[in-house]
Amino acid sequence: MLSGKRIAIIGSGTMGRALAGGLLRSGKVQAGQLVGTARTRQTAEKLSQELGLACTTDNAEAARGADVLVLCLKPKDVVKACEGLAAKGAVAHAPLVVSIAAGVSTAALEEALGEGIPVVRAMPNTPCFIGKGMTVVSRGSHATDAHAAVALDIFSTMGRTMELEEKHMDTVTALSASGPAFLYVVLESLADGGVMRGLPRAAAIELAAQAALGAAEMVLQTGRHPAALKDDVTTPAGCTIAGILAMEDGRIRSVLARGIETAARAAGELGK
Repeated sequence: MLSGKRIAIIGSGTMGRALAGGLLRSGKVQAGQLVGTARTRQTAEKLSQELGLACTTDNAEAARGADVLVLCLKPKDVVKACEGLAAKGAVAHAPLVVSIAAGVSTAALEEALGEGIPVVRAMPNTPCFIGKGMTVVSRGSHATDAHAAVALDIFSTMGRTMELEEKHMDTVTALSASGPAFLYVVLESLADGGVMRGLPRAAAIELAAQAALGAAEMVLQTGRHPAALKDDVTTPAGCTIAGILAMEDGRIRSVLARGIETAARAAGELGK
């Protein structure tokens, strides 16, 4: 899918570097197929040394020779960057443009880039840094099945992928992209409970993290509903149901669900 394709990663922040590293480690592309961009020459040189790929401070220069542009830019910067590329004729050859900017619609990007440019919007999360991420993509009005497949192949180098309609992307941002932060709070709270009962902090954190990792893998590998898996652990008159009822007294379900709802609304405002 990516063989022979030239990929420009516009923006060498944390996610841009993670994506470049994932692509190279996967073996799906060679360093010669990649070019990165950075704001300063110093950062460009550092990225080039770290990953062994070409890096420039000129977005347009990188874009002109690319089949795929991956925009790893902040929401407030991405539309202006697209307008700059279009003004310089850097996307006249109609490359696939993939953006990871939260809250910025494919329609806004298409308008900035010019008529006929295929755009795919992607939302990765921070576990992508260790190859355990989740990325959801949605295609714009000019993107084909083939374009979506290329985007999915790119992000598959950092974990799982999924395609959904764009109307879901704000909720995806809240659940999948912000989700790790919410789960860190849950893990910290579980560990605090262990510490309260006398466990060393490091041991409590490891136990909580491994329990969460194993539970997540059970859901993904078995395909069973979380409620059914929960019932497997919840024996009558046991300690698990006692703990669950205490959590239910604190409205744990509604608090977490409302957190996703609130984060999704905030995600929709990021690109405005």
